Amino acid sequence: MSTEIAGDVLPGAPHPREQDRLFGHAAVEADLLGDFRAGRLPHALLIGGPEGIGKATLAYRLARVVLAGGPEAGAHDLSLSPSHPVFRQVASMSHPDMLVLRRAPEAGEEKIPTIIPAEMVRRVRSFFGATAAAGGWRVCIVDAVDELNAFGANALLKTLEEPPPRALFLLITHAPGKVLATIRSRSRLLRLRALGEGDVLAALDHLSTEIGELNAAELPAAAQASGGSVRRALTLARGEGMEVRLATLKALDQLPRPRPEDLHALGTRLQGDRADGLDLFVEAVSDYVAAQATHADVPRHRLVRLGEVWEKVRRSATEADVFNLDRKALVFRIFADLAEAVR
Repeated sequence: MSTEIAGDVLPGAPHPREQDRLFGHAAVEADLLGDFRAGRLPHALLIGGPEGIGKATLAYRLARVVLAGGPEAGAHDLSLSPSHPVFRQVASMSHPDMLVLRRAPEAGEEKIPTIIPAEMVRRVRSFFGATAAAGGWRVCIVDAVDELNAFGANALLKTLEEPPPRALFLLITHAPGKVLATIRSRSRLLRLRALGEGDVLAALDHLSTEIGELNAAELPAAAQASGGSVRRALTLARGEGMEVRLATLKALDQLPRPRPEDLHALGTRLQGDRADGLDLFVEAVSDYVAAQATHADVPRHRLVRLGEVWEKVRRSATEADVFNLDRKALVFRIFADLAEAVR
């Protein structure tokens, strides 16, 4: 179980680079393995899709096989034994031919930066300018490209434009359409789909041995409500995750006149320092807004109001998290806006 504080890991869960299993993407793995064996692997893969579906896990699995010079004998996927030296080096971030760009606190700091600093990205040129320590491939993982600012994206682009031999960039993105066009044009887009409910449940069962705080009885419901994201399912299955979601859905079903006592109860559940509950609340509200906005006969004026409410929900939740604002007031404010939008 990971104790890291970083933007690329769910607190309390194993880091993707430590995972020895990947669920739901067998066909993608087979294609990548075939490309590697045939010498057709591109110098840059843009791995896109929703959060929590295994993009980073896939990236680390591919990185391990490439750095090891190929899969183990008889392998039909990108698996590598946890006892393999390369697996251990990647898991400990000590492989000399792997560079990972991610949001992580500087030495002695605890606060996670909001972006991947451009200073970190500038290491790419010197990393690829040196000879590979093991005499083979060098791999750079960016998790996630979405978290580069303009300076960082341009610094990365310089090496992407003229990649050295046997260089591999694995660029993770939650929103491929928002990635800098010049980066997209120099990468092969690998779009991963949200997982099926069965794959999410299988992943939860696998992880439950490492995450002791999961409620085993709620794993099926968490998988069903996950939207195909293992990350979301883990959040739902921990603590009061499912209770927060159900309380939010109950209040949403009462719109445009939710009962004040139910809003009070929901706001009370969201109090505290943990961000999980607030994230689940925002996701449930966002799902509701999306469903309302995509209804076939939604009037144009309501569509505009729903868009405004969606933006306000995201902004207000971010402010509440950053400044530790009162969650109960946030709930009442958001539901007042929702009630006005759906009338």
